[in-house]
Amino acid sequence: MPALAQHRRIALFAALALLATPLAACSKDPEPGPALDAFVAGWPHAQWNGKVTFVGPQNQALTETDVANRLKGLSGTLDTVTVKADGKPTISDKSATGKITVDWTLPGGTHWTYPSQVRLTQQNKTWRVIWDPKIVHPDLQENAALNTKVVAAARAGINDAAGNPLATARNVVVVGVEPDKIKDLAVLTPVLDSALKTVVPGGVDLSGLAQQVAQAKPDAFVEIVTLRREAYDQIKPMIHDLDGTVFREETRILAPTRTFAKALFGSVGEVTKEIMDANPGKYAQGDQVGLYGLQKQYDARLRGSDGVEVDITSKNADGTTRTQKVFGADAKDGQALSVTLDPKVQNAADGAIAGSKLTQRTAIVAMRVSDGHVLAVANGPDGGGDDLALVAQVPPGSTFKVVTAYGVLDGGSVTADSVVDCPATYTVDGRTFKNAHDMALGPVPFHTDLAKSCNTAFASLAPKLGDTGLAAAGTALGLGTKWDLGVDCFTGAVSSGGSQAEQAAAAFGQGTTVVSPVAMLGAIGAVARGRWKQPVLLLDPAPAAPAADGPQLKESTLTQLRTGLREVVTNGTAVSLKDVPGGPVSGKTGTAEYDADPAHTHAWFIGWQGDLAFAVFVENGGDSTATAVPLAEAFLRGLQPQTVRR
Repeated sequence: MPALAQHRRIALFAALALLATPLAACSKDPEPGPALDAFVAGWPHAQWNGKVTFVGPQNQALTETDVANRLKGLSGTLDTVTVKADGKPTISDKSATGKITVDWTLPGGTHWTYPSQVRLTQQNKTWRVIWDPKIVHPDLQENAALNTKVVAAARAGINDAAGNPLATARNVVVVGVEPDKIKDLAVLTPVLDSALKTVVPGGVDLSGLAQQVAQAKPDAFVEIVTLRREAYDQIKPMIHDLDGTVFREETRILAPTRTFAKALFGSVGEVTKEIMDANPGKYAQGDQVGLYGLQKQYDARLRGSDGVEVDITSKNADGTTRTQKVFGADAKDGQALSVTLDPKVQNAADGAIAGSKLTQRTAIVAMRVSDGHVLAVANGPDGGGDDLALVAQVPPGSTFKVVTAYGVLDGGSVTADSVVDCPATYTVDGRTFKNAHDMALGPVPFHTDLAKSCNTAFASLAPKLGDTGLAAAGTALGLGTKWDLGVDCFTGAVSSGGSQAEQAAAAFGQGTTVVSPVAMLGAIGAVARGRWKQPVLLLDPAPAAPAADGPQLKESTLTQLRTGLREVVTNGTAVSLKDVPGGPVSGKTGTAEYDADPAHTHAWFIGWQGDLAFAVFVENGGDSTATAVPLAEAFLRGLQPQTVRR
């Protein structure tokens, strides 16, 4: 080849070599980061959609399905996880290691977070994840699994002001049946019914038992009723050996007796579907929760929060299970509530209601006058359902004459000795009012009108209060004001303004005025104390915004009013309380019409004895002297020490 041609050829090769150099630089090997990112992104759902290639520790090929199955098996009972890559993987030749953070959400919302790592290998310019159980947790091996165990918190109870337990853990027996042990359900049911009626007032509804048994698995525990241990022991000989009955011993948070402040305290039981649906993710089936009352309102405080433990479980060669604890979060036990109830006073109220045998809804609420502490909240029958003592919205009837009397006496329009006529009837704007039993006292001192509960006399005094005077008197005694007991209550709504007929009706507790027993308790307590003070029920946690004390009431007004209220007992509508032991009783009866039928009336008595104020209410109780006053008497007598006869 000529020298010139050879020189040109060499120059061309050199130029081509120079052009090839940047092209080679643009074809670097891929980074392992995208493969790591794709793996951690797909981990929570064990789905990678072809974005990740897997191999085993021995470089054997693994499918996504293989890895998904192994990942789920190793995760055991854990199922909610987030995973993130911590920076870029470190590379060594054809291998890489990526650091990751694993964050499991455990039952109760606890987070378990720890570091791990993922090894990758490059094959044919593709980074593949090397599957290893240690990715899930550094201590894991094949054929092992992570499992959670809930560490239950201890539910707290309800204590009295001194810290003594009122509602606390007590032994119970859950009575049930097991379908495959039942020989003849038609024979078993009436025997159970008869036995349960001896310890459960009204018995237990067994009408749906046959259907429950038919729908249950043969070895299922079909629950019938939960009994206190002492109640179960009474009927154990009757039911224990029956064909089909089964029993489960447990502890439940219970008050001293089945009726003790039942409507106020509420109950604890297995979480219902409705509660679970309303609080998604908060409860697990079988959890014990507050179902109503204070137990429901303060459920989170009383329950505390469960702890959780994570174990690695695996099988030993001999078939036994090996457990290694790898994480634990302690349970936080619940905090108790503290209330002002006094067991002696509460038991006397519950006992009075039980002894009355009244089938109507009833309530007794009592308070220490000096400090406003509520000592009893009792409802009936059988402890009540709704807490009528605190939340009823009913007309006060003649107990409201206390408020009217306070208003006219405080305003000076009448005195206790002023003559106020008490005719048989009194007509205002075409509406005629009359007295119970067609009573007519004629011209008598006002204190007699109060003691004998003359409706017509009080109706005639309405103009002396004007449009707003009655509401102002109610406010002075705490009615219709804003309270904070720490639990739902109704403080009343006092009639204001309206027609002359409405004002006349409101003056003796009819019209549109509605109250609750605790509202009237606050009012009569103010008269006894000399100043309105919001009743106190919950001590811990203390209510956020209790009402401030009212102004001091005029002593001259109170002296006259107290004299009239004492006369109610000595010579008026509540004379049966005159000989009650424990000191003089003062108060006011009330019979309140609640619809268009005058025969439909609620019965009331509000009053005080020494440092104890109380309100008694009987729904549809008729004449107060027939129901409410005897209930008040039974309550007061129940407070006295019982004499032992020899």
